[in-house]
Amino acid sequence: MRNLIRRCAVLALLAGTAVAGAQDLDPARWDDTMAAFAAEDRMSPPPEGAILLTGSSSIARWHDQAADALAPLTVIPRGFGGSVMGDVLHHLDRVALRYKPRAILIYEGDNDTAYDVPETTIIAQLEQIIARVHAQLPETRIYLMAIKPSVLRWQIWNKAQAVNARYQAVAARDPLVHYIDSATPFLQVSGEVMNDIFVSDDLHFNAMGNLIWGSVIRAALMPTEIRYEPGY
Repeated sequence: MRNLIRRCAVLALLAGTAVAGAQDLDPARWDDTMAAFAAEDRMSPPPEGAILLTGSSSIARWHDQAADALAPLTVIPRGFGGSVMGDVLHHLDRVALRYKPRAILIYEGDNDTAYDVPETTIIAQLEQIIARVHAQLPETRIYLMAIKPSVLRWQIWNKAQAVNARYQAVAARDPLVHYIDSATPFLQVSGEVMNDIFVSDDLHFNAMGNLIWGSVIRAALMPTEIRYEPGY
């Protein structure tokens, strides 16, 4: 039963990548996914004080690898593919705060820029997320990942870079917010995006891309978060 629930949740996450678009950003489209997360939690309650991973498909597709890639850190993967920053804001209680995590890692902005969500909207929603986390979990750290480059979305890379610069500025103003440069590791010396790290859609990572992705996240989390891991 538990495996069936998990499979249904994953299918819902990945399906979101295909159906969401600029005209279909109603956060209620994720209600079934949130219900699937809640069902999984009832079957196997995750621990409080872990590291919560959320965001769009680059996180969602990495669910099954996250625990091994980040061990011995305790993580709760709660990405939902196709999501945008406004979806995380709308579902923040259900997808993150309910777990009372010691840290929250967010990867959003990839779909936002592709769907032409205004930069000011993305940042305003991010700042609301940060404010709500600070209000309910005042010691929880937030790790904010840069939008990654991709072959498919290279034509809007300038928009992603502008949002990344704003992310970095937000983190610079808040000691509990940490910016992760998850963009530069995927660029060639020439400044072009690597072309051998994606599956056939030229957007999502293949095995090599996921190894780089995991190493970037691990390097960002480990220096601080290992200090809070039980037994260390």
